[in-house]
Amino acid sequence: MSTTATAGHPAVETATHIPSGKLGMWVFLASEVMFFTGLIGAYIVLRMGNPAWPGSEGHLNVGIGTANTLILICSSTTIVLALAASGRGALGMTRGWLLATAGLGSCFLIIKGFEYAAKFSHHIVPSTNIFWSCYFVLTGFHALHVLGGIVFNLWVLAYARSQSAWAARGHRLEYAGLYWHFVDIVWIFLFPMLYLF
Repeated sequence: MSTTATAGHPAVETATHIPSGKLGMWVFLASEVMFFTGLIGAYIVLRMGNPAWPGSEGHLNVGIGTANTLILICSSTTIVLALAASGRGALGMTRGWLLATAGLGSCFLIIKGFEYAAKFSHHIVPSTNIFWSCYFVLTGFHALHVLGGIVFNLWVLAYARSQSAWAARGHRLEYAGLYWHFVDIVWIFLFPMLYLF
């Protein structure tokens, strides 16, 4: 077994040789995968079991969905660049890339908000039909996870104000990156499922 210690905390024995924070993030992400797998699985069962599936009836804009997909792909790039900058000790660049990631995530949510507003203005709500129930549940939970990722990135950013704070807490950037990539991957499944098929 190995022991690990962080600033101000006693050493903790780990049998896996994986830092406890990283292991905790992987366990959390595994539970999130199960959560979204359940939602996506329910959508597939409902859709395949309904020969008269209503669909979006032309009320989903593929261009907007594509733009949001590109935004999230770019945000995955910026979080990787933040991690690379951190590895080089370039704290200013790390802050910039973290802000860019949070900004791109915010753009995603703003666009999703306009998209929801357009649906509501056409009296499309979750109770309209089974497709819209699934759409709002899937994209709504995803949007909450994007918001959580933005908050997580800003929390990590708060430690990038000084070298000493970053030395003690900067490892959390990797955990934020894992979570952010998860959020992006979920959208890559949701986009074609809801917008294209």
